[in-house]
Amino acid sequence: MTYTVQVKVMPLKELLDPQGKAVMGGLENLGIKEVADVRIGKNITLQIEAADEAAAKAIAETAAKKLLANQVMEYFEISVN
Repeated sequence: MTYTVQVKVMPLKELLDPQGKAVMGGLENLGIKEVADVRIGKNITLQIEAADEAAAKAIAETAAKKLLANQVMEYFEISVN
């Protein structure tokens, strides 16, 4: 069976997010002062052939740990659709 898996990769909250800070500055320059914080990450969609949802999630987790996320600087969340 084919599963669509979303892997959301974001910088750790403890670390500076330079892209987020740049966007925050741009929003302020545009007069949009209501935004309190910006964090920029990645959304990765995988089509995974697996026996069941748990196996698809396990494959995505392995991919995220080994390639998609730098666990020193980023965390990831997986959802299977």
